[in-house]
Amino acid sequence: MERVNKICEHPVWKRHMDQLEELEQKRIFCKHGVEHLLDVARIAYIENLENQMGIKKELIYAAALLHDIGRGLQYTKGIPHEKAGADLAAEILGDCGFDDEEQQKILDAISCHRDIQSRDHRELAGVLYRADKRSRMCGFCKASAECNWSEEKKNHQLYV
Repeated sequence: MERVNKICEHPVWKRHMDQLEELEQKRIFCKHGVEHLLDVARIAYIENLENQMGIKKELIYAAALLHDIGRGLQYTKGIPHEKAGADLAAEILGDCGFDDEEQQKILDAISCHRDIQSRDHRELAGVLYRADKRSRMCGFCKASAECNWSEEKKNHQLYV
């Protein structure tokens, strides 16, 4: 997991995560900090293991740690965060030792982690999509009634 730890030490990742924490400081809905990123990584990795999908652990964790990094640019510049996130991740991944093929898989997963068409895919993009959605526990959220997610989209039960 050396390369994944390099992501967390990368100045671009740190700067954007600090910005995001500041921008979401008063947010009452789901936040997109490190806790969320690690929840997504762990849920994705569990699915990968349980279904014997064979996706490398480092790719899962890298995609999860980077999938919402563009949120700050969405808030401040109106750029969809999956687009901004893929652009920022492209800056980071090479510095952290991921080869071209690995980078492309991670960037594809980040780019389509909000695309419902990814929902049923069995590769990294699908695992990231499902883990991102399953990480939200709407049934325990005090702001659930004010949330703009549809009832069909909200998680009111645990996935096992």
